[in-house]
Amino acid sequence: MKIYLAQIKPYLGKVNENLDMMLKIIKEQIELKTDIVVFPELTLTGYLLEEMVYDVAIKEPFEELLECSKHISIVFGAVELGEDMYHYNTAYYLEDGEIKHKHRKIYLPTYGLFDEGRYFKEGERVKSFDTKFGKMGLLICEDMFHQSNSYILGEDGAKIVFTIVNSPVRVNESGIEIEEIWHSLCRASSVSNSNFTVMVNRVGVEDGVTYWGGSFVTAPSGNLLGKLKRFEEDGKIIEIDLQEIVKARFGSSSKNERVGVVLQELKRINDEKFN
Repeated sequence: MKIYLAQIKPYLGKVNENLDMMLKIIKEQIELKTDIVVFPELTLTGYLLEEMVYDVAIKEPFEELLECSKHISIVFGAVELGEDMYHYNTAYYLEDGEIKHKHRKIYLPTYGLFDEGRYFKEGERVKSFDTKFGKMGLLICEDMFHQSNSYILGEDGAKIVFTIVNSPVRVNESGIEIEEIWHSLCRASSVSNSNFTVMVNRVGVEDGVTYWGGSFVTAPSGNLLGKLKRFEEDGKIIEIDLQEIVKARFGSSSKNERVGVVLQELKRINDEKFN
């Protein structure tokens, strides 16, 4: 499989300009016979939207994107106006001219510079979905910091988990601290669940906040594949071999996962906390 990581710099609040940028990249990758193109979180809008959330929401993906998905599978993020008339931070997977799946961000950070809980409603489901390449999963940024999400997708059969991100830079004396954290999270997820994790971050600056890029893929072995540049728009085709999942699962204890025990103990913890 050939997966293109599209590490871009969206224009804040400018849906048409961002759509044009996406279509240009998508059409280039169709020519190269790439299988999937993956964009960052909130691809169509940029991140620090605040009151603009109301103005930039979509009910359905644009027809141009659905048409392109007949030739290449597409992962991207947008503000979705749900059927309940609330706004969601949503990741879409388009394929064969259809919405194969959409994931509404479950964990909305509302601390530090983040204020998502003020503008978005939380999603309520995390599940794998069928594609022509097998089962996949979608997560959005903060969702990856809650290990239950990647665990559920792993147990639900996801071969690849696409995690689309708007991650601001945080540094310490050893370098970009948040980059090290992301590598650790995705490596642990890939090893624990014997699958690939595709993390695509954005770059650029919004209202003084800098996004560091550095998109990458982790293999079921935990190896880091195809790391992209920091702080620059970049794009790269990463070729993955799904046979690596077979090898990893053959020699892994994950096939003996005791889901019943997990459910039993989570129920106990929930009862102790809230009853």
